[in-house]
Amino acid sequence: MLAFGGQEAFANEQPQIRPPSGALVRSSVSDVAIPPESQPQEQAETGNAAEGDAGAQGGIGAEKEAVPAAVETQHVNTVSFDIRPPARSPHIPKTRWQHMQGHSLWTRAAISALKSHGSPLVEMVPRDIANWCPAYSDNDDDQRRAFWVGYMSALAKHESTYKPWAVGGGGRWYGLLQILPATARGYKCNVGTGEALKNGAANLSCAVRIMAFTVKRDGVIHGRDKKWRGVSADWGPMRSSAKRQDMAGWLKRQNYCRLRNSTRPKSRP
Repeated sequence: MLAFGGQEAFANEQPQIRPPSGALVRSSVSDVAIPPESQPQEQAETGNAAEGDAGAQGGIGAEKEAVPAAVETQHVNTVSFDIRPPARSPHIPKTRWQHMQGHSLWTRAAISALKSHGSPLVEMVPRDIANWCPAYSDNDDDQRRAFWVGYMSALAKHESTYKPWAVGGGGRWYGLLQILPATARGYKCNVGTGEALKNGAANLSCAVRIMAFTVKRDGVIHGRDKKWRGVSADWGPMRSSAKRQDMAGWLKRQNYCRLRNSTRPKSRP
């Protein structure tokens, strides 16, 4: 079995922002500190329920009759501003690793990689794509990225059974897609050690980097002439027809790979 890897950093942090004095601030970000005397009475919406962010709530501290009229007028006339971070895309494609802890982070990391150094995969149409995803040619970029994430999750089933801590080949291959540290370094992934490749997000980001090179170079996901081509050049499970059929069968059932006319309900007679 062959396999490869590296790490791409994947972290999002929300900055602490202190509103200017006297400003009326509306915020749904739970980690922005608002003094108790200026907190609104209404319950703020949660910023991201999937990530477990809690909503902020509070009340106006000073009673109305104790506040000078001039101050009230100043607050009413102050222009409010929005300090919420950009909304995260709600579209998370279906994958085969959804039962694993941390799967959403892996998926988002792979999507992020496909938007940057993996963009050649999204821009091209492999010659054998009909064997994997019949709708791919007509798909938009989001759906194409969904395919590649789903594809890697299907490959991970046969490489590591979705275990980011997996080590194979007598200590040679590491992580979700069983990447050789030397190969990760050769493709200039951000990390190139076995321990670093046990990070699921980093492993997938490096895999995207490798695939973006080999699939673009060979024009196919799987092929063989004198050499293995495409993804099959680096990943052993792709050299097994039974494993390829398992992967392709699962992918063709997903919404992002089904032809539009095959998903429409049949018209009534």
